[in-house]
Amino acid sequence: MSKLRRHLSGNTQSSVETKSLIEIKGKTGNLYESIAIVAKRANQINIAMKEELHNKLEEFASHTDSLEEIHENKEQIEISKAYEKMPNAAILATQEFMDDKIYHRKNDDDLFR
Repeated sequence: MSKLRRHLSGNTQSSVETKSLIEIKGKTGNLYESIAIVAKRANQINIAMKEELHNKLEEFASHTDSLEEIHENKEQIEISKAYEKMPNAAILATQEFMDDKIYHRKNDDDLFR
């Protein structure tokens, strides 16, 4: 089982609930900054999931151009269904943020002058 898959196999049922905007804002002092951090992390998770899925599906890909040889591969379908059942990257990122599992810092250069 891959590192990402183990990370995603944790209990995510508790993470699918309404989050308090006050709690989210409390992590950084600014709601929009908190949301930007969660969005960046969700993008990272999504990219990692897509790469892993692509790599797994590539193992079963046939590189022929003949229409007669194209058929549905049961392994590809099962892998795709498993990835469809995985929790949304934004939900995972929000849960990581609320659990203080995301390292973030504020650069002084990014501040408005």
